[in-house]
Amino acid sequence: MAGLYFHIPFCKRACAYCDFYKEIGTRRMQPLLEAMHRELDERKDYLRGEEVRTRYFGGGTPSLCSPAEIRALLLHAGRLFDCSHAEETTLEANPDDLNEKYLCELREAGIDRLSIGIQSLNDDCLKLMNRRHNASQAVRAVANARKAGFDNITVDLIFGVPGFGGNKLLATIDGILSLGVEHISAYHLTIEPNTFFGREMSRGHFAPIAEEQSEEEFLTVHRLLTRAGYEHYEISNFARPGFRARHNASYWHGVRYLGIGPAAHSFDGEERHWNIASTQEYIDGRPAECEHLTERDRYNEFLMTRLRTSEGIPLGELTRLFGPERTERLLRETRQSVHAHIINKQDGHLAIPPEHFLISDLIIENLFET
Repeated sequence: MAGLYFHIPFCKRACAYCDFYKEIGTRRMQPLLEAMHRELDERKDYLRGEEVRTRYFGGGTPSLCSPAEIRALLLHAGRLFDCSHAEETTLEANPDDLNEKYLCELREAGIDRLSIGIQSLNDDCLKLMNRRHNASQAVRAVANARKAGFDNITVDLIFGVPGFGGNKLLATIDGILSLGVEHISAYHLTIEPNTFFGREMSRGHFAPIAEEQSEEEFLTVHRLLTRAGYEHYEISNFARPGFRARHNASYWHGVRYLGIGPAAHSFDGEERHWNIASTQEYIDGRPAECEHLTERDRYNEFLMTRLRTSEGIPLGELTRLFGPERTERLLRETRQSVHAHIINKQDGHLAIPPEHFLISDLIIENLFET
């Protein structure tokens, strides 16, 4: 099985926290789409005949594309790859793009899962983050999606925003739970240098919340969502039973995937490829860059991606892929953490309990092979 990713880099405005590659405005949409169709043809052998089980439109703001443009990319991919058993086709969307007509046409185009960037249901918080929708538009977008027949909806939530913890965060969580969506992605605000928040922080006008508050808000999100019946199955992801994000699992489980578009990444099992993070240079045909992964690279990546999930590391698979010596060493290195219940060891797996996911990066880095 394999995954297919399409990166649509255009946005109407830049969110204050966003460090993803993007371009403001859509004036280059048509040449960009033509270049993406060209790249599909050029890389038709990349997946080595494996079935494409998941397709994902990310960005940027893919909901700035028309349903006809989305459909054309899916049909083209279907002529080059075996997509006949696709299980999930996701499109990321901004709430204010999602009127009923657009959503019905998206369904007809082949989209069966929506990822709606709500982020907060507090209008002041949305203004601070420079989002282009308000809370009522977010609620209406989910209602419109239901009317259009979407029964697999995920929404994004950002917590850890200075000034919007406590009761304000509780109100947003309650509001999101009332929407009854199948999946929630909850991200702690990260302040990156090349963002509005990052520049404001460098001037002393903005600061992240304290570590204690970060932990408190993380545990609040974890507790309330799991009590509501969502499974905390990956650091930032919560799902109703049967509604885990299948495409994202490609990244966490070493499945081949092909990324189409500027700044898109691909993985063929041995090498990682990535396109230039420039719309114009991508349109001009600049080739992808490539990195061959050594066995140590693949081992470290295996630890990093698997320990992000609630299942953790299957020790049998670790031994099969990397040999018994590495498994024995990992068991020695994690003995203290297991004893302290920071890592669980049971049923042939090593896993970080979801309530400790907030410190998972530190745990994982200490296990890397150098």
